[in-house]
Amino acid sequence: MRIAIAYPPLRSGKGVALLTQNRQFQWFSRPTYIFPVVPATAATMLRKAGHDVLFLDGIAAELSDEEFERRLADFSPDLVVLETKTPVVKRHWAWIDAHPQHRCILVGDHVTAMPGESMSRCRVEAVLTGGDWDFLLRNYAAADGDPSKFEPGVWYRENGEVKNTGRFRLDHDLDSAPWIDRDLVNWRLYSEKNGNFKKTPGTYIMSGRDCWHAKCTFCSWTTLYPTYRTRNPIDVVDEIEMLVEKYGIRELMDDSGSFPVGEWLTTFCNEIIRRGLPGKLRIDCNMRFGRLGYEDYVLMRRAGFRLVLFGVESANQETLDRFCKRLRVEDVEKGAEWASKAGLAVHLTFMFGHAWEGPREIENTVRLARRLLANGHAATLQCTLTIPYPGTPLFRELAEKDGLNTLDWDEYDQRMAITRTPLATEDEIKCAIRRVYRGFLQPRALWHVFRRNLFDISFYYRGLRYLIGHLTDFKGN
Repeated sequence: MRIAIAYPPLRSGKGVALLTQNRQFQWFSRPTYIFPVVPATAATMLRKAGHDVLFLDGIAAELSDEEFERRLADFSPDLVVLETKTPVVKRHWAWIDAHPQHRCILVGDHVTAMPGESMSRCRVEAVLTGGDWDFLLRNYAAADGDPSKFEPGVWYRENGEVKNTGRFRLDHDLDSAPWIDRDLVNWRLYSEKNGNFKKTPGTYIMSGRDCWHAKCTFCSWTTLYPTYRTRNPIDVVDEIEMLVEKYGIRELMDDSGSFPVGEWLTTFCNEIIRRGLPGKLRIDCNMRFGRLGYEDYVLMRRAGFRLVLFGVESANQETLDRFCKRLRVEDVEKGAEWASKAGLAVHLTFMFGHAWEGPREIENTVRLARRLLANGHAATLQCTLTIPYPGTPLFRELAEKDGLNTLDWDEYDQRMAITRTPLATEDEIKCAIRRVYRGFLQPRALWHVFRRNLFDISFYYRGLRYLIGHLTDFKGN
């Protein structure tokens, strides 16, 4: 079978679509291309199963609509797979209906939450639900149209009726998945234009799917991965060593929702050190506060970790509790201090626009973010609006209480407040976000930037452009 995993170009005056491997969709003023680990694994699996595969990312390749269509037509696929998210799902429905010559499949968190919607709104052949859709796609292709051979998680059509095979599984053995064929998926498209990378070329892997906490009520990926699994740490190190030796990778982002901890982390770090990789490679990862101590961060630094990303969301304990973060505000400040003291660059994410927060609560979060920058306990940070994605507990809670401003999926893209905030206006919320970003310009914060990156002129240039881009992304009405 000839199978294309494709990302059609998405034109918008709002910017560049941040779609692949992303938990919160945004249009970015500055192009940012994140390596799509699960789609790339799917492509590799299909190739190894004997299928002809085209991996065509019209967004990252910056293709015109005409060039994208030409390449797809030249390949003449039997099946086209589109990963979608809430803010662009309507565009993908339109694309599918405009291409009746192609059999199309949709995957991703939005269609996992609402598979029947897409089956009724466009002529899509099937929807593959759940986060292990790379395994499910291989099964779908092998079944060759025979529903009796479909694994759980497939929505399909039979004799004009929409049917499904039940809830998706998450018991696939991650160690059975092949290492990604980086050449097949054009890895260089994602190796430079990425704000996480200080050194390039860089790339992504995932040691686990997805987060060992997996309870945050706002996270769309809890829809995909309600359970957590990891790969063998030695196999992960083997792949990393290959990436360094074969492709010259200088920085690696592990995009597991939360990087494995405990014995797994110790084994991984010691093996990285034993093989002498810290002198050749820097590692970035997502982590959660409240689990690691200072000694853990020291070990990570010895193993070559450079950047650790933490989700904070709010400086108000009520909000953290309502989001089921199982995190205390004091854990944030202490954890950020420990990680930065160990020599790690700390990246923090905050969300603004919570239904129950007013000016005082918003100000608390602004002050915390700016204080962490000024103290040197946060090297970088990112702010987003609270977007309640379909399938999440937060979406269900707000929908039941008439707490959503719109159900037009196009608007779920970080450019307007979706959550009704009776205690604060949208302009007040966006102003708070801009104040956080301007915190980078505080004299003490600038001192820490210069101290860490004394002679790195390119870092200052990139950082300034990203700062201007973020301020533009959240400009007022």
